[in-house]
Amino acid sequence: MHLPLKIALRYLRAKKAHSAVNIISLISVCGVVVATAALVCVLSVFNGFSQLVGSKLAVLDPDLTITAASGKAIDYADAVVQKVNEIAGVECALPVIEDNALASVMSRQLPVRLKGVPHNYGNVVNIDSAIIDGEVMFGNEYVQYAVLGVVPAITLDMRPGFADMIYLYAPQRTGRVNVANPATAFRTDSVMVAGVFQIEQEKYDRDVIFVSIDLARRIFKYPHQATSIEVRLVPDAKEHAVMSAMSEALGSKFVVRNRLMLEDEAFRMINIEKWVSFLLLAFILVIATFNVIGALSLLIIEKQDSIGIFRSLGATNKQIRSIFIMEGWVISLSGAVLGVVLGLVLCSLQEHFGLITMQSNSALLLVDAYPVVVVWSDILIVFALVAAVGLFTSMVTSLIMRRLLR
Repeated sequence: MHLPLKIALRYLRAKKAHSAVNIISLISVCGVVVATAALVCVLSVFNGFSQLVGSKLAVLDPDLTITAASGKAIDYADAVVQKVNEIAGVECALPVIEDNALASVMSRQLPVRLKGVPHNYGNVVNIDSAIIDGEVMFGNEYVQYAVLGVVPAITLDMRPGFADMIYLYAPQRTGRVNVANPATAFRTDSVMVAGVFQIEQEKYDRDVIFVSIDLARRIFKYPHQATSIEVRLVPDAKEHAVMSAMSEALGSKFVVRNRLMLEDEAFRMINIEKWVSFLLLAFILVIATFNVIGALSLLIIEKQDSIGIFRSLGATNKQIRSIFIMEGWVISLSGAVLGVVLGLVLCSLQEHFGLITMQSNSALLLVDAYPVVVVWSDILIVFALVAAVGLFTSMVTSLIMRRLLR
């Protein structure tokens, strides 16, 4: 294979007798370069969006979340928490109660998700980093406090330091409702505002209010239950190993999920868009390879005299075909190398200088410029695709040669 490759490289560098062959060869290489660079850039942008979403969710999403396999609540949650804390790799596990409620301040009302957490909740998630006003505090012996998402704070027109109370209403989970007195269908409590948080994620900013777990247990009538157990792992823990150990220790009555599983829908949509874009650009790459086939066909016609000389020197049809098959591979792979290098350069420039910005109101966006993250497995996939396309080109070239060398 050394001699056919050497001749193919010489044909690629040598000046052609007809300028059309030079032009088509250059267009062929440029087409592969541009399509490959576009694949690298697009995949890197989607990786950037995935990392951006993950970094925002990491603020208030725990490393692991344990829920009941059936039903809404985990019975005797404190005993389960104690068992989880004994598992190797677990730094802290805490019970959490989350359910729907109604928040009311005078005439202003808002359906909210009330999330009851222990006072040391900061040991599981970094809630302090999300505070934009006030502080994280859930109460003392005199008064109960809440930490509001930015949308509830705006809708209810409440902030730290206000004297007004937020009244919380939750429907009775058990017992009968007195039709003559509908107010008995609800349990109620009140809190003051200690802080306001914002992480620029609708899931939390839109309707979440953090309160103490004791208040949540009273208003939802969960005396010893929890709707979930949130877990923080030690920094060097192997997540999947800890999840397996946790599932084995707790049994089939519990479901253990990591952060990606909890946000499966968001990441799935990004991945779908990523690979649909990949397929569209791959189709463009395949179309670009038809230029390679055209260039090789013209080169075969131009080199008829050289083919005759090769035959006179004793070369077989198979050896002659291999020269032009190598030519197709060289064009495809050289285009792939140049395209990957160009794509990496563009990604680096975008990462450091933000050359391409979002065409929208920057105040409404998490970032001003498109984020990029290069994942080397994606680069390998792009290379594999170009190699497969090069193989396709070589197969077509081989068929053309068979007909011309009869």
